[in-house]
Amino acid sequence: MTKNLTIGVLKETAAGERRVALDPETVTRLTKADHDVLIESGAGAEARFPDSAYQQAGASLASRTEIIDRCDVLAVVHAPDADTVARLRAGQLLLGLLDPLNDPALVAALTGARVTVAAFELLPRTLSRAQSMDALSSQASAAGYKAAIVAADSFARYLPMMITASGTARPANVIVIGTGVAGLQAIGTAKRLGAVVTGYDVRPASRGEVESLGARFLTSSIAEGAAAGGYARALSPEEQVEQQSELAAELVAFDIIITTAKVPGRTPPLLVSADTLAALKSGSVCIDLAASDLGGNVYGSVDRETVTTAGGVCVIGAGDLAAELPTSASAMYARNIQALLDSFVTDNQLQVDLASDIHAAVLVCHDGKIVNAQLQARQLAESVNA
Repeated sequence: MTKNLTIGVLKETAAGERRVALDPETVTRLTKADHDVLIESGAGAEARFPDSAYQQAGASLASRTEIIDRCDVLAVVHAPDADTVARLRAGQLLLGLLDPLNDPALVAALTGARVTVAAFELLPRTLSRAQSMDALSSQASAAGYKAAIVAADSFARYLPMMITASGTARPANVIVIGTGVAGLQAIGTAKRLGAVVTGYDVRPASRGEVESLGARFLTSSIAEGAAAGGYARALSPEEQVEQQSELAAELVAFDIIITTAKVPGRTPPLLVSADTLAALKSGSVCIDLAASDLGGNVYGSVDRETVTTAGGVCVIGAGDLAAELPTSASAMYARNIQALLDSFVTDNQLQVDLASDIHAAVLVCHDGKIVNAQLQARQLAESVNA
């Protein structure tokens, strides 16, 4: 008799992370599909999912060590810590937001251990049948919504126009730079809060989406900035200088700036320079959704930190703001996990098909080899330059 597939979920260990890879509702669907689900005690506590909810959904509570040893599939939000990676065995499937393009040491360790690894960051957004698996979009949606809320909370004035017996307060002027999923959510939320909103993108095709939300659209004189996979492309150094110059002249008119411009696997483009930051009005707020160890869109932004400049501008580094909306973000992410996992399961067994466009795109390594084309190209380039 074929044994059930065992799916494991651990408590996330990354600093500030409050999400969990599976929520109880998704666990119910997995257990009804004859999968066994093991949950580390307390894994969903920060996302407001108690252990009892998982048990009612059909999951079993287990220790971290037991889960790692028993599971066929390990579902994570972020890459597991070194101790966990060291315990993984050949043939296990690891699913998550693993940042493989920026973590070669992790890729090497997992490849050496012959773990099969699937990273959501590698999934092209242009694959229509993979939309239910698009964790980058689901988490960007949560981050964009939360960015507008954080901006409103950090701004010392009203966002909407307020007419009172004590006078009239003008509405805040908000600009959202980068109008992908996160940007559009930020625009929509800021509009609902009553701000006057502008969306900026180097992709002229974004105009319709921005204007449909009731915002003004602003673009650049730089050539079309779209790239393969549905992302904005990385601009050349010359284009970046031109873009910064154009933006600088516009940004001084805004009270709140939300930046969302990430380029997968690359340093985020600097959009708000030191000079621009110094020219902003005291009390202005910048929310940098691209802040990371690689840098950010706003000069001087530090991920997970709030900095106030000498000129009184509040700069909030918020590279993973979806973690601050943990219940909704986890629920969406769990559905992404289930959708991707379903593509690997046939007759309750894991099956890898490198001829599948989804598997070819999302897999990092399998059977002791790097199988992703992007990572293979990078590996080749590094060996040539060595």
